[in-house]
Amino acid sequence: MHWITIILIGIAANLDNLGIGLAYGIKQTKIPIFSNVTIAIISMVVAYVAVVSGEIITNYIPILHANLLGSSLLCIIGLWTILSSILSNEDTAKKTEQIDKDGNNIISVREAISLGFILSVNCLISGIAIGASGISAIWTVISIGFFSILTVGIGSHFGLLLNKTFIGKYSITISGGILIFIGLYEMLD
Repeated sequence: MHWITIILIGIAANLDNLGIGLAYGIKQTKIPIFSNVTIAIISMVVAYVAVVSGEIITNYIPILHANLLGSSLLCIIGLWTILSSILSNEDTAKKTEQIDKDGNNIISVREAISLGFILSVNCLISGIAIGASGISAIWTVISIGFFSILTVGIGSHFGLLLNKTFIGKYSITISGGILIFIGLYEMLD
């Protein structure tokens, strides 16, 4: 089993969740546990559909080509993530500022649904590549859900403190680097 890859995918898919948690923590906006779990469930469902779609692709092309395709896609996604974070003036945190529609500084479950879909975009593209690489769908989804809950919770709890760290400032770039590493690791494995 590809345990290292599964853990790294869970981390990489959720580093932007850490950034969102940090942004809300700084603004002293709370993300209750039910809202946090809602975000994780949405990410898990999107990731599962994507991984299964990637697995279906392998029915139509040889396994070796599918693994190479999936690994190459991970590298391309990682590179795209890094380049888009460098070239973009608008990050995910700015896109999610308007989620707390009632302005009560608490992300409700209803508001978390919107936030979950925004944050699950990473899971969609990466999931297809993971599925094509032949990595376990269930364990990947569990890893993504676990790290989603962990990163949102840590980010919102430590807010200002973590935002000033290397991880807080460069979470998107680190996420892209991890995806490139996973792609290269899977190619050579």
